[in-house]
Amino acid sequence: MDYYIYIMTNCPRGTLYTGMTSDLVVRTYQHKTKEVEGFTAKHGLTDLVYYEVFSNANEAIKKEKQIKKWNRIWKIELIEKVNPNWRDLYDEIL
Repeated sequence: MDYYIYIMTNCPRGTLYTGMTSDLVVRTYQHKTKEVEGFTAKHGLTDLVYYEVFSNANEAIKKEKQIKKWNRIWKIELIEKVNPNWRDLYDEIL
């Protein structure tokens, strides 16, 4: 089973949310449709702009916690390293 850490946003360089899931397609869809109340629904975070795949849940959790502690500039640099145009990557994971 694969595990994913991901970052959602509402616009390029906008509000950021880092999460972890075992089903990136379903979880991203939940964010996009605001199916689950919370931070992402409140702030309209519907664009998947970054993700990493892990084969071990503990490693994914460790990386998620690490990124959540990072300052905003580091998160932006991480995103822009692989997604400089801040494209919504959802269609790529379907």
